[in-house]
Amino acid sequence: MTVSPCRSNFFVKHKDLYQFLLSVQKNCLKNDCRQIVSISLNIDWVDPLVVLEKLTQANEINFYFENKEKGEAIAAIDAIAKLQIDGQERFTQAEYFIKSCLKNIINFGNDNQPFAGSHFFCYFSFFDRNIQTNYPFPSATIFLPRWQITVKNQHCILVNNIIINARVNVQKIVQNLQNKLKLIESLEYYPAKFDLAANFSKKPVTSSTHFKSSVVSALEKIGSSHLSKIVLADALDVRSSNRFNLFKSLDNLRQIHPNCYIFSTSNGKGQSFIGASPERLISIHSQQLITDALAGSAPRGKTPAEDAANANRLLESEKERHEHLLVIDFITQRLSQLGLLPQVLAPRLRQLSNIQHLWTPISAIVPANVHPLKIVSQLHPTPAVAGAARDIACAEIRRYESFERGLYAAPLGWIDSHGNCEFIVGIRSALIDGDRARLYAGAGIVAGSDPDREFAEVQLKLQALLKALV
Repeated sequence: MTVSPCRSNFFVKHKDLYQFLLSVQKNCLKNDCRQIVSISLNIDWVDPLVVLEKLTQANEINFYFENKEKGEAIAAIDAIAKLQIDGQERFTQAEYFIKSCLKNIINFGNDNQPFAGSHFFCYFSFFDRNIQTNYPFPSATIFLPRWQITVKNQHCILVNNIIINARVNVQKIVQNLQNKLKLIESLEYYPAKFDLAANFSKKPVTSSTHFKSSVVSALEKIGSSHLSKIVLADALDVRSSNRFNLFKSLDNLRQIHPNCYIFSTSNGKGQSFIGASPERLISIHSQQLITDALAGSAPRGKTPAEDAANANRLLESEKERHEHLLVIDFITQRLSQLGLLPQVLAPRLRQLSNIQHLWTPISAIVPANVHPLKIVSQLHPTPAVAGAARDIACAEIRRYESFERGLYAAPLGWIDSHGNCEFIVGIRSALIDGDRARLYAGAGIVAGSDPDREFAEVQLKLQALLKALV
């Protein structure tokens, strides 16, 4: 492989960057302060997943997010600023943290391009506090990465966020950036090699009897009208003879589920939370918000005729349509409370490799004074992952489920400096720790639910995830 001659002229080509950093440093010296500089550079195409595999260190937090349909993939590696908190104020504190960081960021490079400039990566747990003290993630993590690499429609951009103060060596910073670029651009020529041959054993966290009796008990509650819906989750523990290869699992997930959001986040202590979610919580672009009402499901058919019959049954089922309507009503009500005017689009089917859902997109214009995290905190958890009435459903979930949900069914995503964002719901997901994994999936229980069928639906979701992991 030959190194392009422009690389050796990096200092010449980026003399303006060097001068820019020097002037920022001068200012830091004068005002006795520190400043974050966000450098955005266009680079040759490279796979962000391969970059994540090569650049990430075990003790650093990172984040990966891919949506094949939109031609987008992002890897965020290491943190130069982060907030980790628990408690009811987590969304407000996260919003405050992002706003105060932004006041201290100066951009260098073309920040009008998609995914240029600083992005904050956020992941929250389902409940605002984890009951199990050994659960490996706090209930909120927000970080500004040191390195961020994004592909959008074959266009690739590298963002390097750095802290400048009176003492840093500016020449070393530019040199480090040059070395990283060299490494990243060489990765194209050495695609990651994965091998995955392992034996594994699996053990249900909840017995089928316990799950079905929880469904029966929930149906009694629904019958006595305290609840109209509750989502009950199940978990499966898997032990492998080898350590799980995070990158192979993510690569598998994106091959098997090209129409889902593939995600992964690590805590820098050896545990990762990964999955393939069909459900977007919100995306905002140029103040235009889209959110998904996704509830009510049926399996895919083995033949086109069977598939169509399953789809028709789903579209005509009173039970599934009722479950779906609960989600639409909740979302429109919550958005209206924030002063937004939600527009409900025509319902349709969201067909995934092994399951199909009723799906209604809802849109709204977001006023400049409404921060994306205000909307996230209003919407999480939706009846699609909790139930209705929400607070009663959440209290019942704690009662029925013997395991910590943690990041399962909770919001994960990013926010940029212009208020654009994308958050998904972390369903069809797994917590990975060395040679162990815990897989999660859930089912919505409403009047008319059948315990055996709900159990079968959850097993279907768990098996699809297991297939991708092993």
